[in-house]
Amino acid sequence: MTSTKAGLAPDVTTGSPERFGYSWQAFADLSPGQFEQFRRWTALLRPEDWRGKTFLDVGCGGGRNSRWALDFGAAGGTAIDVNEGSLSIAHRRFADDRRVEVAFVSAYDIPWRDRFDIVFSIGVVHHLQDPTLALQRMVQAAKPGGQVLVWLYGRENNGFVVHVFDPLRRVVFARLPLGLTRKLAFIPATALWVGLRLGLGRIAYYRMLRRFPFRHLHHIIFDHMIPRIARYYRRDEAEALLRNAGLQNVRLDWVNEMSWTAVGTKPG
Repeated sequence: MTSTKAGLAPDVTTGSPERFGYSWQAFADLSPGQFEQFRRWTALLRPEDWRGKTFLDVGCGGGRNSRWALDFGAAGGTAIDVNEGSLSIAHRRFADDRRVEVAFVSAYDIPWRDRFDIVFSIGVVHHLQDPTLALQRMVQAAKPGGQVLVWLYGRENNGFVVHVFDPLRRVVFARLPLGLTRKLAFIPATALWVGLRLGLGRIAYYRMLRRFPFRHLHHIIFDHMIPRIARYYRRDEAEALLRNAGLQNVRLDWVNEMSWTAVGTKPG
């Protein structure tokens, strides 16, 4: 699942880093709901799996997930992104915490080899022009025996998003100015908020969303509207992405019955 032609380097800007940079600056706060999401996205790694470990956070945005990794007991790590707006939030978040280095580095140009115990990317790979290359670089950065984890949009139970919402994203929302899109996002966010309180949805994702405040729902909807690229993976596709990158002992978790977390071990 890649659009990169042989011999041509992928264009990192096609993954919409500047659009997500706007989002990170508009929604920079931390909340218990965001921690709950991270806990579910990384459930295949127990809290004790993080303790004393080093990590690489690929596509870190404002550094929120690196913060949660430290709270799980990680010794420290490196958080990378390619948008200065996102990185400015991350720099501020770790200004007084030297355990995390924040760096302007593309997922396609990760320079480290055999360095990190855990390499993870939350909600980024499915927005990239070349997810295969990104996974190869992530595996390169992991220590032998280290873990590589990605969280991906899923196709299962996502029929409305895949067949209705996503086509609108490609044709309309991904082309609109971000300020306007943020305002328009209030409409579906309000409909979702009302629907959840009327009992919409029986799967785990909707049960989780019912506990979130409106601002969090608005952020989720906005982030789905803005990217230029969004892929929705079936289970077999998510598993193949990691296996084809050379990872072993690949495990998958059906997160909230709507998305996939996949984690594998780099051969020793």
